[in-house]
Amino acid sequence: MKKVLFVAVIALASVMAYAQPRAIGARFGGFEGVSYQHSLGENNMIEIELGYGMGGYVNGATNVKYSALYDQMKNERWTWSFTGNVIEAAFTYDWINPFDKTIPWDKKGKWNWYLGVGAAGGYGWKDDIKILNEKKERIYEYYLWWTGYDYVVKNWGYIGAAGRVGVEYEFWFPLVISADFRPTLGVGLAENPVYTDLVSEGMKEENVKKLMGKTQAGFYWDVFNVAISARYKF
Repeated sequence: MKKVLFVAVIALASVMAYAQPRAIGARFGGFEGVSYQHSLGENNMIEIELGYGMGGYVNGATNVKYSALYDQMKNERWTWSFTGNVIEAAFTYDWINPFDKTIPWDKKGKWNWYLGVGAAGGYGWKDDIKILNEKKERIYEYYLWWTGYDYVVKNWGYIGAAGRVGVEYEFWFPLVISADFRPTLGVGLAENPVYTDLVSEGMKEENVKKLMGKTQAGFYWDVFNVAISARYKF
């Protein structure tokens, strides 16, 4: 029995010695939500985020085919931008002080910088939208969420690859402050408000289908996700 207890104590001590530092807190800026970090040794960590984002852009979301019914739209690809309600989740695997390059600091606390790669996805609803053609001319612009107008985008989402570059300061007490940039590139899907608009204006739906689809897909990108974070380290 004593041998079993001794082995159990040694095993528990080994696990506790191997346990990695973790940190949880909030991220504010281009993304607002919960941020969790889990260290994997001294040089790596994973970072998981869940919260509210600001949306991004979908290039080529509407591929308008040639049609004599709506000639001014023929053979155009449009750029969509969204603002509004977006729930977003992201995950990155980060390298701490990569390339053996550290920030020189000989006072209290510790500075780190890090690079990471991973994935991100989001879902938006009742968002405002601006649509530009290839000449950057405005085709549609809906900033009407406060009126309950039906032509705003009711559902859209995206999934893609995410990157991260950041810098953090670890205090001599369990607090970490950081700033990072996390861009996302991927695929976006959205309900098409222009489709609904044309049908509501009296165009037959079979003719609208010749111009565009009811749901659109395009290249999603968000390069404005810059934020600061505060986390409790434990």
